[in-house]
Amino acid sequence: MSETLYDVVIIGGGPAGLTAGLYTSRAKLKTLLVERMILGGQVMTTTKVENYPGFPGGIDGPDLMIRFQEHCQEFGLETITGEVTGLVDHGKEKLVSVDDQEIRTRAVIITTGAEPSKLGIPGEVEFTGRGGSYCATCDGAFFRDVPVAIIGGGDTAAEEALFLSRFASKVYLVHRRDELRATKVLQDRIFANDKIEPVWNCVVEEAVGDNSGVTSLRLRNRQDDARQTLEVVGMFVAIGVTPKAHFLAKILELDKDGYILTDADCRTSITGVFAAGDVRKKILKQIATAVGDGAIAAIVAEKYLDDLEHTG
Repeated sequence: MSETLYDVVIIGGGPAGLTAGLYTSRAKLKTLLVERMILGGQVMTTTKVENYPGFPGGIDGPDLMIRFQEHCQEFGLETITGEVTGLVDHGKEKLVSVDDQEIRTRAVIITTGAEPSKLGIPGEVEFTGRGGSYCATCDGAFFRDVPVAIIGGGDTAAEEALFLSRFASKVYLVHRRDELRATKVLQDRIFANDKIEPVWNCVVEEAVGDNSGVTSLRLRNRQDDARQTLEVVGMFVAIGVTPKAHFLAKILELDKDGYILTDADCRTSITGVFAAGDVRKKILKQIATAVGDGAIAAIVAEKYLDDLEHTG
């Protein structure tokens, strides 16, 4: 067990976690941020962010997150790489299990975010990394001049279809409904792009392939049960996200979808534990709302620690 007692441990290094770390470090609270992979979260795989205020014309996701990191470094935020596997509440002190060590802290802010949801179809696991992907901006350049499919109908699916159209010879946008859920501006871009062809009312039942990777997708029409085969060499899944809070299921109160339940001030069901960003139950999941959550969680955590100090 670590001898160091932190004021705040932040679990997750996306926009919410980095914002929380900026606020707590600036408030002179001894803070440790734990990130499992790379700082910046899913925004690091976004080619262009167009709806974050202050950047007319947009900014590349990695560039934005590097600015977040540099800002945090100005105030001395301490970060480590590791996977959090557990959290134990001892009242005024919490124990956070990170790999093979336990870290002591007085408050915890959970900002673990969410990860891409899976289709759960035959071939999905087998062909992940061999034609199957959950990140067009990560893997799109490998699919030059070949046909690919995007599965989904929301903003992410639309954005990834537009991105893939830069490389692929054809982009099929497979959606289970007869209209997209994406914002109007993205829909307009989709329908104006000759390379993108929507495939309405269809679900993917199987990814088919060989030793080289994906060769086709088997689709079922939800209206008449008709089957068809889509000849593609790339399958990009963009059907939503799953909150990364499974390791807290026995500790915190979650909703039926696995999101952490909080009040308006980001307080969870455990006193001194807060949640911010996409991992908590809320109506909108955007960088701007994650930043707002992170700021609120940090300020409320600071007040909690101040009250703790004065009440003994």
